[in-house]
Amino acid sequence: MVEIELDGQKVEVPPGSMVMHAAEKAGTYIPHFCYHKKLSIAANCRMCLVDVEKAPKAMPACATPVTQGMIVRTKSEKAIKAQQSVMEFLLINHPLDCPICDQGGECQLQDLAVGYGGGSSRYEEEKRVVFHKNVGPLISMEEMSRCIHCTRCVRFGQEIAGDMELGMSHRGEHAEIETFVGRTVDSELSGNMIDICPVGALTSKPFRYSARTWELSRRKTVSPHDSTGANLVVQVKNHQAMRVVPFENEAVNECWIADRDRFSYEALNGEDRLTQPMLKQGGEWKEVDWQTALEYVANGLRQIKNDHGSNALGVLASPHSTVEELALAGALVRGLGSDNIDARLRHADFKNAVAAGKARWLGLAIEDLSHLSAALILGSNLRKDHPLFAQRIRQSARRGGKIHALTNGAVDWAMPLASVSQVPAGDWGKALAGIAVAVAQEKGVPAPVAVETTDAAKAVAKSLLKGENKAVLLGNAAAHHEKASSLLALANWIAQETGAKVGYLTEAANTVGAQLVGAQPQAAGLNASQMLAPGALKAALLLGVEPGADTAVAGDALAAAEMVVTLSPFKTNLDISDVLLPVAPFTETSGSFVNAEGRLQSFNAVVRPLGETRPAWKVLRVLGNLLELSGFDADSSQAVLASALPGVVNGEQVPAARLSNGDSGAAAAAADLTPASAAPCVATIYQLDSLVRRAPSLQKTKDARGAQA
Repeated sequence: MVEIELDGQKVEVPPGSMVMHAAEKAGTYIPHFCYHKKLSIAANCRMCLVDVEKAPKAMPACATPVTQGMIVRTKSEKAIKAQQSVMEFLLINHPLDCPICDQGGECQLQDLAVGYGGGSSRYEEEKRVVFHKNVGPLISMEEMSRCIHCTRCVRFGQEIAGDMELGMSHRGEHAEIETFVGRTVDSELSGNMIDICPVGALTSKPFRYSARTWELSRRKTVSPHDSTGANLVVQVKNHQAMRVVPFENEAVNECWIADRDRFSYEALNGEDRLTQPMLKQGGEWKEVDWQTALEYVANGLRQIKNDHGSNALGVLASPHSTVEELALAGALVRGLGSDNIDARLRHADFKNAVAAGKARWLGLAIEDLSHLSAALILGSNLRKDHPLFAQRIRQSARRGGKIHALTNGAVDWAMPLASVSQVPAGDWGKALAGIAVAVAQEKGVPAPVAVETTDAAKAVAKSLLKGENKAVLLGNAAAHHEKASSLLALANWIAQETGAKVGYLTEAANTVGAQLVGAQPQAAGLNASQMLAPGALKAALLLGVEPGADTAVAGDALAAAEMVVTLSPFKTNLDISDVLLPVAPFTETSGSFVNAEGRLQSFNAVVRPLGETRPAWKVLRVLGNLLELSGFDADSSQAVLASALPGVVNGEQVPAARLSNGDSGAAAAAADLTPASAAPCVATIYQLDSLVRRAPSLQKTKDARGAQA
């Protein structure tokens, strides 16, 4: 450790640290613009100039390495005058349009100008004007005259998003930040550039001019999209979600969120919202009160059970539903004597199930993804399926980690890869077996299967046999694969022999939680595919599910059922449903998600329910009461959670004994290597769930347009 004196205080920091790092450790604030703890050091803005003893001039704290015995003063006359001079320089060309600036009230430049800016300017010449740019539907670059060239956005693209979409052109007073040759900013993490911009140059296009920052209340919640469980702050005005920004949690999402976490809130206020229970009578939809709707559903379920038996009833549940909702949905259908419930909507291999009460999971902590020495990723378009996992694995690659990919097509990984093997999805089992054989040959142990290996497989094997912190990660396409059981068995064998960890990246916000609370058949119930077969069900409850969009099998067969009940925040499934019940999206209900690493995260409603919308757990509880089922007496979501996952504390891991990806054993030897007959069903980035499908700005992005085409 190196000891320095900072404003009279002794501070110890690791060798190679900068003065800024020492100041952070000491709790001393040094004004800055270009420095960001997650980005490389650029020393562009010079706002962090400090007085270093024996240095002839003020030095930038962000780029001055500490030395033993160094004496630094951050508030001396020399330091303050240097900082004031830099502030005067930065304001020379700034338009000073704070009253109309969308960033007003949360602008770093505005805040520091109060402390370090002068009362008047000595500059009398005309200010420069930078022409606005159109870079897509999410980021507004209408006022680039405000830009102070800190290059945070440029470095974010290069280092975090992995794609340098913005850069600086020209020099001197003609320098400006822009995309090149008229391109748009298309990164799935692009919205973070808005957060890190210290001035009002980059702002949110959907939020622009809709509210002032001081008018907004800030309420913490959890993302309902992919399995990261990103922590969010929803900013609210007049009981309406106006903006979503990240809540920093180093163990989960650091200080970043994906664009679908940030902009999907638009769907919450859209015209498609269902705000009143509705019944289909004579082929026409009519609004009714809750009592009428729920009694109709309860009587219908009783009648169908009496006429056709319990096995004619089933629940298809979205893995984006909360733990509480899924637990009560399971209790409801099982209370009626049926085991027909499933949240594995896009799966093709339902034999690949874990034992009751357990769950497939990531296999390691999310933080560990940033420190992998080697990894094999199978069946994942990582950037689009799991943007925040991708940026962590990108950090591993930048640190020298060897990342290998096995996919069925050309994918832009936006990170340096050690190898990419493009193999048709039907042949993934054979390709993975080839890697297993290569590992066996390297170690001199019996191979689990007999197939030919390739040079590419041998390179992967050698990489996985070196170093520590290794992983074999199965993506959404591997989880939904026709031969998912065989892929997992081979992955487990490879992981056991190489000392790697094996895990599923897991698709949805609550894929792990759904398994833990039994939102899949526990005995002889029908799986999702079977329930969608013609004639399988006479009564179906669709909890947040839109068949065809959320499922591998279309839902046409459900139109022949005697009763289909849709619980959704949106007017959907109109052609197949008989009842629509308006249930709350994640912002209007309390609940919990279990993310890919098995971390339980509970949240509260951030706005009141729209219209007659009610939390789904309350709707299911009342249905259970009307059907006179036991176990439906909870008066809060916390009580439901305590019953569903006893002993699991908010923010902590589910016990390791309940998380399992199986073991190698003899299973790999029995792996089915015959080619799969169909490609896995995988949702594209902005078709994953009902919220992102209805967010107008997300649907205008390049990714969404490409998927639609």
